[in-house]
Amino acid sequence: MCAAKFISIPVKEAHTMSAAIAETPEGVMSGKQFFGHPIGLMTLFFTELWERFSYYGMRALLVLYMTASHENGGLGYSNAQAALVYGTYTSAVYLLAMPGGWAADRLLGLKYAVFIGGIIIAAGHFSMAFESEVAFYTGLVLIVLGTGLLKPNISAIVGRLYRPEDQRRDAGFSIFYMGINIGAFLAPLACGFLAQSDTWKHTIAGWGFQPSSSWHWGFAAAGIGMTLGLVQYIVGFKYLEGVGERPVREDGNTTPVWEGLASYLAVAFALFAVVAGLQQLHGLVVGRLGNAAGYAYIALVFAGIIALVWFSFLRTLAEDELKRMLAIVYFFLASIVFWALFEQAGSSLNLYADRLTDCRIFGFAFPSSYFQSLNPILIIFLAPVFAWLWVQWGDRQPSSPAKFSVGILLVGVGFVVAAVGVAFLNGGKLSPWWLVAVYLIHTVGELCLSPVGLSTMTKLAPERLSGLVMGIWFLGPTFGNYIGGLIAGHFDETRPESVGSLFYQVAATGIVVSVVAFALTPFIRRLMGNVR
Repeated sequence: MCAAKFISIPVKEAHTMSAAIAETPEGVMSGKQFFGHPIGLMTLFFTELWERFSYYGMRALLVLYMTASHENGGLGYSNAQAALVYGTYTSAVYLLAMPGGWAADRLLGLKYAVFIGGIIIAAGHFSMAFESEVAFYTGLVLIVLGTGLLKPNISAIVGRLYRPEDQRRDAGFSIFYMGINIGAFLAPLACGFLAQSDTWKHTIAGWGFQPSSSWHWGFAAAGIGMTLGLVQYIVGFKYLEGVGERPVREDGNTTPVWEGLASYLAVAFALFAVVAGLQQLHGLVVGRLGNAAGYAYIALVFAGIIALVWFSFLRTLAEDELKRMLAIVYFFLASIVFWALFEQAGSSLNLYADRLTDCRIFGFAFPSSYFQSLNPILIIFLAPVFAWLWVQWGDRQPSSPAKFSVGILLVGVGFVVAAVGVAFLNGGKLSPWWLVAVYLIHTVGELCLSPVGLSTMTKLAPERLSGLVMGIWFLGPTFGNYIGGLIAGHFDETRPESVGSLFYQVAATGIVVSVVAFALTPFIRRLMGNVR
């Protein structure tokens, strides 16, 4: 899942960590409580719930809408074309977390970056409510821009609610992660019903609308979700007083909001231009030299980004900070593999559900997009269990690198189940229980990696680079989603045997990488110092 996510207030370099914490109002740290956590977590919980409702509601429909025929209201794209657009879009969502974190740290402040980002996201979803390919792509661009501001910075604020030694931090992120998945669970049900249900199509036909326009009702529902999130954020703003405020410049003033937003947009569009150029080169490399060369090209681009970050920021770090940043790079690399496999949920596994799976359980027929609610509903039930488990184990719980290794292993095992299921097609449709099993295994893997990764970044990040570190963390899903889109482009439901072969290859990748990750765990723990 997301897809998703730190210290909030950029302070002068002379300030120490303890000084920054001391400036945080006591009401944030020890006043009202939300499930035993700071009350500000409630505001962030519900804001992220509605933002993820908007994102996952639209994401559940994206590939299905693009591959639907023109007669059925879609764009008529091929599987490969739709998967590439999907991978590019979902990777761009995370790519802009880096300039979004920078803009919040230096110019806008975390709280205000979240609010502005939410407004832009809502505008993007409402744009997709119109039946136009131009409106469709305009909406995607706006959602990418808004998410770049909102996603890393709301996670940063969560980390800022806790003192460094507070052992509730991992549990707090698990609760926050549960809020994400409540939104992600509700979204495919609501948006999928509006987009795919025959009942709804008959209803709007009675109102004089074309039944094929139902996709855009689903996209509009996503915009309503983000709007509700903004309203809730404004109401709960008072609970975040003193956290994520706008940074003060050397002249004692704050940067005007318009200037901060303009700076962010300039960097964002520059990145868009670079990424578009890199994509064209990647397509040229693949076209002439094959897929292997294409993946080598991606690795080269990644190495260039790491070199840029190194020469721009990391050379000035103290030795212990540098070791922690190297550990962050390791988690970043591990997350690329995880997300490339896990994010098949919205592309190849979505097509697997729509084209190869019997969408009926106990005689009840449902839209294929409903399968997108499996992962979040499982997280809703399992996240409290994991939160309780980490607190109960305390210092005896597995280290963060060990949890990462388990997460990658499980996402690989899930694809073994999906591949085995293909063998039972026999010219018909698969039982939906195969996908239920896949999503259960993937969900346990996700809970071992994603919320733990968010929490680990807050503990490893140097104070003055907190926004940048979160941007680096979200670069993992950036590369992972793009690679995932390339993988999904090989999905061909007309040749089920090729689908099984594809999923076996995906499974092997996850299992082999997890073995390497387990072997590296002791070394990474040493780099992390006293951070678990």
